[in-house]
Amino acid sequence: MVKDFSLFPMEKILKKAGKEVGADRVATSAAEELRNVLLEVAEKIAMDAVAAAHHAKRVTVKREDIVMATR
Repeated sequence: MVKDFSLFPMEKILKKAGKEVGADRVATSAAEELRNVLLEVAEKIAMDAVAAAHHAKRVTVKREDIVMATR
């Protein structure tokens, strides 16, 4: 799945953040690490959201499950 998740959005986020502090370039390794961290966080949120849907006796994960999982 990691290969399906493009590095371009990660580079864009890092470049935008870098402009605020004067860093113009982004290493590929930094974009890859950001992607890995975001995927780990997203997986935890997804697992919590699925658990919330299951607790509500639903098979569909809804927006409210995601919101609750991020709190």
